[in-house]
Amino acid sequence: MAAASAAVELTPATVQEHLYKVLVIGEFGVGKTSVIRRYTEGYFSPNYKLTIGVDFALKSLDWNDTTKVNLQLWDIAGHERFGHMTRVYYKYAIAAIVVFDLSRQWLDDVNSKVMLSNEQPVPVLLLANKCDIEEVSIEQERIDSFCKEHNFIGWFPTSAKTNMNIDEAMNFLVEHILSLPSEIQQPGPDPQSMPGSIVSSLETSYTRGLDSSSSSSERRPCCT
Repeated sequence: MAAASAAVELTPATVQEHLYKVLVIGEFGVGKTSVIRRYTEGYFSPNYKLTIGVDFALKSLDWNDTTKVNLQLWDIAGHERFGHMTRVYYKYAIAAIVVFDLSRQWLDDVNSKVMLSNEQPVPVLLLANKCDIEEVSIEQERIDSFCKEHNFIGWFPTSAKTNMNIDEAMNFLVEHILSLPSEIQQPGPDPQSMPGSIVSSLETSYTRGLDSSSSSSERRPCCT
């Protein structure tokens, strides 16, 4: 008697979808917006535009057969006058990226405002941006020491202009986030649901801050 052959129906694997809020911070002019645009849209613009308040970008990744990651990148205004006003934007962040200027001010700012649900500082990745510039030299040992001292999870030399290490750095960060215990992986809020008055009030305060100050802030180079 011939054995009857039965078709085997394969059940598709269940895909888990994650939404992670990641802050991108650093002083103005270091290339935060350019890094985000290169990563999310695949292009670089040489035209510089100061970020006022906060911008949003979303990157969707099919990480593997069972995992989809939506990265919600929050481009925080670099001007230090926003320092005491951006706390509302830090809520629910799972990680942060500091664009390189070797200033501890920004790391302290993140640690004081962003905590995971277990009250530990969020994982922070350092990007040494604009490394395509010939005059720039990167002191690897110095940056390694800085990262170790301030508990960065790692650092990458990057260039938004040439796309150097942008995807590699982001993949490293996502892999680290996915390794966190599931109970502290907090979903980020939908930017579209945020009231416009928050950004408007930030812009108003920024203007008042400029009007009330007669001296300009010191600019630091993006790389040393």
